[in-house]
Amino acid sequence: MARRTALLIAFQFPPMRGSSAIQRTLRFAQHLPKFGWTPIVLTATPGAYESVSAGADSDTGAIEVHRARAFDAARHLSLFGRYPRSLAIPDRWVTWKYSAVPTALRLIREQRIDVVWTTFPIATAHEIGLAVARRSGVPWVAEFRDPMWQGDYPPDTRVNGAWKQLESRVFEEARRVIVTTPGAARDYRARFPAFGDSNIAVVENGFDEDAFANAESRIRSRPPAAPARDGRLTLLHSGVIYPSERDPTCLFDAIALLRQRGDPAASRLELKLRATGNDSQFRRMIDDRGIGDIVRLEPSVDYVSALEEMLTVDGLLILQAANCNAQVPAKIYEYFRAGRPIIALTDAEGDTAGVLQRAGASLIAPLDSVGEIVDALREFVRRADARHWQPMNAETARGYSREHRTAELAAVFEGLRR
Repeated sequence: MARRTALLIAFQFPPMRGSSAIQRTLRFAQHLPKFGWTPIVLTATPGAYESVSAGADSDTGAIEVHRARAFDAARHLSLFGRYPRSLAIPDRWVTWKYSAVPTALRLIREQRIDVVWTTFPIATAHEIGLAVARRSGVPWVAEFRDPMWQGDYPPDTRVNGAWKQLESRVFEEARRVIVTTPGAARDYRARFPAFGDSNIAVVENGFDEDAFANAESRIRSRPPAAPARDGRLTLLHSGVIYPSERDPTCLFDAIALLRQRGDPAASRLELKLRATGNDSQFRRMIDDRGIGDIVRLEPSVDYVSALEEMLTVDGLLILQAANCNAQVPAKIYEYFRAGRPIIALTDAEGDTAGVLQRAGASLIAPLDSVGEIVDALREFVRRADARHWQPMNAETARGYSREHRTAELAAVFEGLRR
């Protein structure tokens, strides 16, 4: 079978730090050769990123990577903290388009590209894909992951209009669209019926087995950890907590209520929030409730260290509001592989709950119900003490691997050749 070449256009890529989206593109690029595709990645120059990694997170191995110059309007093009809004539509990195489009067209001429793939949530990536598809004629696959325009989101009026218009143009020019959840697929099929239901594919997120093997090797090489202080059970949320979409207010209120009632569960819990991205805001909320001895804010760590932590805590926490029912946090799939108990504070009717229920891997309560969160935390302690948690078995977990997801992506690419 002749090998084909895919140009992957993604802003979020090593050495950028701080987004699960980095792992999605990186692992696709690493695994595509197993399925007959040679990846070439086009991304941004590192200066465009607010935070970069100098560790293993930045290792792209043998992947061919090209970087087009990009500026962050907020950091590079502002004067006294202000910049023209036109320099941030559809996003703050719109300058990336002006060097990325000619670079992509050159790569198409030189390397006989068979398919171009672009990925959101940096909307400029789809601007690039649109221009490249129109000028080259190469089939374009546009990945949204989560829905792009969502009525009142984004809140800025000008950006909102630009996103809505760009989304419509994508559905006019792209050959295929990829999302990560059934809810997102239903939304787009309803809004763009002329595009064709079969042209919208669901390729969920996943976990990387090699990264987990590395984490497990590190754990084995260390002396056994000391038991948790006071016999406490550590519950971990790993990653960004958005003040709206993952609002922890009711969670903090539930912990404070357990404390006020003198509930034994309060003395058994230690909640660790790793790399929230909003520590200063949450610190005030924690201090106001007097729960700083239960809830700990921890800094970001490299990717493999984050996986080590997932493998060794007593439980893993998901936060997802009902306004994100068509979305699934990428960390869920890593949680599956970690094999630890999962508490999900989310709407029972959403895609996040659906994934967890199908996997049989969690305890679910609404994110906005203090009383039900109290019950869930108490049940977590009870099950942990009674050892009533059943972790996902390895065979089931393998179906959520990044390699398995890459096979699905390759199948989408192959479908363009028929």
